[in-house]
Amino acid sequence: MRSGSVELADGGRLAFDVDGEGPDVVLLHPGLWDRRTWDRQMTTFPAAGFRVTRYDARGYGASTRPDARPYSHVRDLEALMDALGIVAAALVGCSMGGGIGIDFALEYPERVWALVPVAAGLGGFEPLEEEEDWWAIATAPIDEALEAGDLERAEDARLAIWAPLGADDPAGARIRELAFENIHELTMDESAHEDLDPPAATRLGEIDVPTLVVEADQDPPFSRRESHLIATGILDAQRVTVEGADHVVNLRQPERFDDAVLGFLTAVRPEL
Repeated sequence: MRSGSVELADGGRLAFDVDGEGPDVVLLHPGLWDRRTWDRQMTTFPAAGFRVTRYDARGYGASTRPDARPYSHVRDLEALMDALGIVAAALVGCSMGGGIGIDFALEYPERVWALVPVAAGLGGFEPLEEEEDWWAIATAPIDEALEAGDLERAEDARLAIWAPLGADDPAGARIRELAFENIHELTMDESAHEDLDPPAATRLGEIDVPTLVVEADQDPPFSRRESHLIATGILDAQRVTVEGADHVVNLRQPERFDDAVLGFLTAVRPEL
């Protein structure tokens, strides 16, 4: 596995790893965590005949933090692909990473040969009133902890939302460990981020690449509805629900995740 960093035009830097040979796959991690959520896939995906790249999005892991200068996760991904000579890739993204993948497919459709949004965020998603009420109750302990300056308690309160299956097993312990190693994200200033306009929620019908939507059966209700909207909004998208999984599906249920995603990518892989 080759590791390094890509220097961005605005002085930022993205840390990455690459391994394997074959059609390109780029793995995009969820918020709260970093590229190490894909440790297993950096072995299993190359073994299935793909060249796999993972990277830390700006603000996470070993990549630089945002500052006052405008930035875009989509532009950052474009710069990474250009620097690594990736002409087109399958984008496999979890949560925040899934939202980045969707936005990138809208902005640069010619550079995406397949799309796999996993428990994905969706730009422009409008929650229902009952979902807003659920979120207000769920996040109240986070707000209280932040007001008290207790970041560790706030992070545990967030994990109660996104990793409700707990941390008593090895997968859950790893989910918690990586979240705490990115605890700075709780107070990170992302106000300079430029969102896609118009947002993806109004443009899903423009996406015309093979798509597999992966849903976690233990995800919050609004997140599951996002997965449903993505699956119905993208033409001919497939959807699979992974049982026994909360938000970081590939860590919580790695075998089921790999079976579903590698089966899909192998079926739609392009000829080199």
